[in-house]
Amino acid sequence: MLLWKQIAVALGLGLALGVALNMTGNAAVAGTIKLVGDAFIAAIKMLVVPLVFVSLVCGMTSVAEIGRMGRIGVKTLAFYLGTTAFAVAIGLLLGILLEPGAGVALVADGMVDAKQAPPFGKLLVGIIPSNPISAAADGNVLQIIFFAIIFGLAINLAGAAAQPIRGFFEALNAVIMKLAEVVISFAPYGVFALMTWVAGTYGLEMLLPLGLIILAVYLGCLIHAVVVYGSIVAFMARLNPVRFFQGVIEPAIVSFTSTSSAGTLPVTMAAATRNLGVKNSVASFTLPLGATINMDGTALYQGVTAVFVAQAFGVTLSGADYATIVAAATLASIGTAGVPGGGLIMLSMVLTSVGLPLEGVAIIAGIDRILDMARTTLNVVGDCACTVLVAKSEGEVDLDAFNTPHVMAAPKLGTG
Repeated sequence: MLLWKQIAVALGLGLALGVALNMTGNAAVAGTIKLVGDAFIAAIKMLVVPLVFVSLVCGMTSVAEIGRMGRIGVKTLAFYLGTTAFAVAIGLLLGILLEPGAGVALVADGMVDAKQAPPFGKLLVGIIPSNPISAAADGNVLQIIFFAIIFGLAINLAGAAAQPIRGFFEALNAVIMKLAEVVISFAPYGVFALMTWVAGTYGLEMLLPLGLIILAVYLGCLIHAVVVYGSIVAFMARLNPVRFFQGVIEPAIVSFTSTSSAGTLPVTMAAATRNLGVKNSVASFTLPLGATINMDGTALYQGVTAVFVAQAFGVTLSGADYATIVAAATLASIGTAGVPGGGLIMLSMVLTSVGLPLEGVAIIAGIDRILDMARTTLNVVGDCACTVLVAKSEGEVDLDAFNTPHVMAAPKLGTG
């Protein structure tokens, strides 16, 4: 059975078991099962730093033209910012149409202090690691990306003298990708355990009262993926959107259960290069960057949540308020990159920008895990859409691989 089918079956079984455990008062069992999922996520995270650094160095050494890398960077940033603005607009529209906060009597459990994102200038300086080893140990992806880029450029500039180092990184990249295959083969077990825990912990009782906001976020993510990403792939990249969505099944399901774009990165890299035929020279740049700054799903969630809080507290938003929310959520998606608690900072910034009560953050926190599953999935699918578009514009897509109607099969361990 193909890996994505194994993962899909595991997702369904985990959901059914989790609901059953919750309804029978055995939620603690779900917590025990979660240990298997935690082990899988730990193994995935183990690969993130070496995968980002090594694959990006290899990508840089494979690009002889520095100007070409600059073009790829500009296209990537333009895509992420543009689609983020679309996402928050879709969130606002769904919030207005579905009115998830209408008739909801909110009682805040406590205040949530607003936090400030670092100034943009400080953020730029912070990308430069004073200690690359420390950046790797802390998992600071932006600093790792920066160091990998300049390290790869230095290898190119060194010419023939650096050929042994170039060969070493190419061999190391092959080893890390093989290790990623081994870890990914255990995805069905991890997905089953994590889904069992989510359903077993929250159950239907907690989801139903706030079901409308959950529906709004999930519907918005689906619309954004199909309409925005599908249209970009079909009309701008001129590729089959059905094949695109088939090719991103594995990272979509893993991100849905892990709620981590960075943690899903090894799966995303494998899907982009193998299922979608994107050359590593592009994927090794756009995907790590996207896992750090692309927050379309989070921005959409900000839009829905802002309208929900306004409706629940009886605050009327003006046209200027809606425009402010779009701008704040779009800029916050970049400004809070790499900052611990970035989701909370983004939400508090957006609510503060239009004077909405911050108690709303405490209310949403109860279902945040459920909402996070959808928004992280959209973030990862967006990373792949950007990668396909940029790669196609640079002639770096293997069309035969892209058009092959298959997805990754589980690797056969112990074979050459």
